[in-house]
Amino acid sequence: MTAVIEFRGVELTYPGPPPVPALKPCDLTVQHGEYLTVVGPSGSGKSTFLNVVGLLDVPTSGIYLLDGTDTTALGDRNRTSLRGNTVGFVFQSFHLLPHRSALENVALAMTYNQRTPRLKRAQQADEALHKVGLGHRIDALPSTLSGGERQRVAIARALVTRPRLLLCDEPTGNLDTASARRILALLDELHDDGMTVLVITHDHEVADRGERTITVRDGVLTETRRTR
Repeated sequence: MTAVIEFRGVELTYPGPPPVPALKPCDLTVQHGEYLTVVGPSGSGKSTFLNVVGLLDVPTSGIYLLDGTDTTALGDRNRTSLRGNTVGFVFQSFHLLPHRSALENVALAMTYNQRTPRLKRAQQADEALHKVGLGHRIDALPSTLSGGERQRVAIARALVTRPRLLLCDEPTGNLDTASARRILALLDELHDDGMTVLVITHDHEVADRGERTITVRDGVLTETRRTR
């Protein structure tokens, strides 16, 4: 089976002066359906790693295959298309538009795809919100939602395009303990359904939920495997 993530000597150095080696040369293979967590101190290279995986940054050298496609050979337009069809993003800050309903915020993730009719977008957004347990809040504005509910809307927005890979950057960082547990349980459910999940976290309890943990320090990746 084709891996969803495959790094072959991938590195990223930001231009100087002096040049900053943010991600040292690394190899990594992630199969479909795996659950990875990523830890490391601030400034260690976690965000750079996430940006490369999510096609937001282009490696300086090496080869990155995303779901079998060599991304290093793609132009900007094709990279954007591949990212939109393959990767879903969930961030610590929910990035919801305040004057749009939950349904509208989720449906906005599909606006780049003009081939999907407006009615179909609304239907898929409704299905995504039901999947995260918010079918009863589709008309709610973000200001009327709790932090946990807003994060579930953000997860629904990430899922609505039916990506192969879900990238989460500190998804529980702004949440109280009870809300965080609900979000982590939802990520477990998505993984159990076959979703490939990658979570960046400072919380080692969150990190321990993954089958594999990548530690990033000074741009170097090391790995711990465990049995869940």
